[in-house]
Amino acid sequence: MQWRSIVVGLVVLRLSLSCVLWLAFGLGPNVSWGFNFHLSFNLHKLDLLFREEKGTDPRGNSWSQRIQGHKYEETATTCAKVGEESTKRSYLSFFDGNKDEYVRRYSSFPDALKAKMKDMAKEMFYFGYDNYMKYAFPEDELNPIDCEGRGPDVLNPSNININDVLGNYSLTLIDTLDTLLVLGNVTEFQRAVKLVIDTVSFDKDSTVQVFEANIRILGSLISSHILLTDPKHPFGKVGLEGYDNELLHLAHDLAVRLLPAFENTSTGIPYPRVNLKTGVPPDSINETCTAGAGSLLVEFGILSRLIGDSTFEWVARRAVKALWKLRSNETGLLGNVVNIQTGQWVGKQSGLGAGMDSFYEYLLKSYILFGEKEDYRMFQAAYESIQNHLRRGRESCNEGEGDPPLYVNVNMFSGEIMNTWIDSLQAFFPGLQIMHIQLLHEILYKRRYNWQLQAPDVLFYPLRPELVESTYLLYQATKNPFYLHVGMDILQSLEKNAKVRCGYATLHHVVDKSKEDRMESFFLSETCKYLYLLFDEDNPLHKSDNKYIFTTEGHVVPIDKRFREKQWNDLFPCEEGALAEREPNTRPPPSNISNCNRIPEERRYTLPLKSVYMRQIDHMVGLF
Repeated sequence: MQWRSIVVGLVVLRLSLSCVLWLAFGLGPNVSWGFNFHLSFNLHKLDLLFREEKGTDPRGNSWSQRIQGHKYEETATTCAKVGEESTKRSYLSFFDGNKDEYVRRYSSFPDALKAKMKDMAKEMFYFGYDNYMKYAFPEDELNPIDCEGRGPDVLNPSNININDVLGNYSLTLIDTLDTLLVLGNVTEFQRAVKLVIDTVSFDKDSTVQVFEANIRILGSLISSHILLTDPKHPFGKVGLEGYDNELLHLAHDLAVRLLPAFENTSTGIPYPRVNLKTGVPPDSINETCTAGAGSLLVEFGILSRLIGDSTFEWVARRAVKALWKLRSNETGLLGNVVNIQTGQWVGKQSGLGAGMDSFYEYLLKSYILFGEKEDYRMFQAAYESIQNHLRRGRESCNEGEGDPPLYVNVNMFSGEIMNTWIDSLQAFFPGLQIMHIQLLHEILYKRRYNWQLQAPDVLFYPLRPELVESTYLLYQATKNPFYLHVGMDILQSLEKNAKVRCGYATLHHVVDKSKEDRMESFFLSETCKYLYLLFDEDNPLHKSDNKYIFTTEGHVVPIDKRFREKQWNDLFPCEEGALAEREPNTRPPPSNISNCNRIPEERRYTLPLKSVYMRQIDHMVGLF
């Protein structure tokens, strides 16, 4: 016990010295006078301590109040001032400094540790992939706890959580094809392609969601075909002897089977589901989400330009234009669920998460791929509406007081907040902003987080990739080691909490870590891929002279001039542009428009946020 007394005594002595120096000389919180010790004074923690001693219930205030506390009033006490002549400063500035805990923790990332994390990500992928091939193939998914395969739930057709995704077409194998190349395994990629060619058929009595079949199956087949046939791709000699465009033919066959979803709809917005044999089911609902109907253009557009048939791009672009015309005249926002026959919004929530996310993503990526100016005009207008009506918190990301900036869910017509949660799919948005040459990092730790209650309110987490994706893209844009630390935390957390006997299991409860026996295909096709790329500086994708983007399912497609060339005339020659020019907005921009892109050069490669704001967010998500 003697050593504990010594430690306590030293801590008390240090705090006493700091306080004496502060009170006697009016010095700032960081004092050294040239000596080899550093005195610091943490007002925030003392403030929390004092309030606890007074019996204040910290749950009685909002999280922002608990972080910022009451303002330190400028009275006669010396603690409220830093010299008589100094201007008024926020107490937040007291946390500034180059040697605090966040700078020490995140300012570097050794090469040896980066190599270790790269190997760990590779091992994670192969543990899941090898067990899928051993225990589950040719079924769609692996049940990693029981080490069995999973296909559609034929006994319960209403189980759309399973049946929307699983179509009895070896989903995980197809979805994972280009990840094998990213990891440098040409031999296994070629073997997997042969398996797909020899065993996969879409002539199935399976009712699947158009959106999921498009992004997971169609997108992967197109990506793998391009990588097999494009001599400019960065992965070396991957050509398959005797390959005769079979993957492209499979992609075409699937797309044809999805086309009935676009028929017999008054708006041109597609039905959400089709049966691969018979078309739209007789009992199909007339409601679909914005992302599901408006995120088909990348895959359908590439297919049209590869085979010279405008049909697929035409129906996908018509759906986007139809949704765009339904946005609010007042806010410019769209809702999240629409009736495809009446064009009425069933769900009036506008946000960046589930049901909306990839709609915005594909407006920008379609422009990057196809060069259609209309796509970019729509994206710019949507982005402005998002900044005007969804963004909350302090005006500047890295200065001032107030809540951290975040994007909330609002009513599409009024702009009023509808609820107080943000979901994990929203984590894609920083990566999209990187593509739009802006920088903002919103840290999301849970499947769905309630920012008012400071707790997750949807505890289920299926190993989604969005946070990893944005972390990877942010690192590529900044080379800031902070993002390597974020990736390491994610990687180690998945390894610790999700690994089971034959793979990685969905977390049923993110707090108690209970699991569900399912490993979705996107874990291998996206989560593992982005984790590996984050730590693999020398990956051919990063060294290639050619440019690539990832689809919303993480499939690699080149930015190729042939995709900007059409073998047909304009798809909508008799219509005016989908984005009708509105009257110029003469109102001043609202104060909640982000200033986060204004990053001084000297801070560009330091922490993404000043330490005090990092601490604020840690407190917000319960890590403080």
